[in-house]
Amino acid sequence: MLKALNSARAALLKLEDYILIGMLFTAIVLAILQIFLRNFFDSGVVWGDVLLRIIVLWIGMFGAMYASRNNEHLNIEIGLKYLSAKAKPYVQAIVFLFTALVCGIVAWYSVGFIIIEYQDGAFAFAKVPVWVAEVIIPIAFINISLRYLILTVLLFLKNPL
Repeated sequence: MLKALNSARAALLKLEDYILIGMLFTAIVLAILQIFLRNFFDSGVVWGDVLLRIIVLWIGMFGAMYASRNNEHLNIEIGLKYLSAKAKPYVQAIVFLFTALVCGIVAWYSVGFIIIEYQDGAFAFAKVPVWVAEVIIPIAFINISLRYLILTVLLFLKNPL
C-alpha cells in the first residue's frame, strides 16, 4: 500500500514538473513570437499578451506548489537557530500549521472569488472564461495547505511528544 502511495505521489510530482516546464516553454515561445511579429510585421497574436499574463500566474502558482513539496519556500529561520534541538521540531510544527492555516484561508476565499468570476461570465481571451484562467489559485493554495499539514504530521511522527 505504501509503495503504491509513493508511486502515485512520484507520478503527481512528475506531472507537476512537466506542466511547469511546459508552461515556461510556452511563455518563452509566445513572448519571442510576439516580439518578432511586432518588430517585423507590425502585428502580433491578438490574445497573446493576455495569455502570457495568465501563463505567468500559472507558473507562479505551480512554482509555489513546487517550493512547498519539501519545505523549500522562502522562510525566516533566525529564531530556529537559537532554539534547542528538542524545541526546534515543535516550533517548526507551529510554523507549518500556521502556513497551512493561512493557505487554507486563502484557498477558501479564492474559491469564493472563482465562483463570482464564474457567475460574471466574462472571458479572458477567445472563448476562455476568466474563471478557468484563475482556477489555479485555489488549486495551488489547497495543495500547499495539504502539503504543510502532511509535513506537520511527518514532523510529529519523527519527534513524538
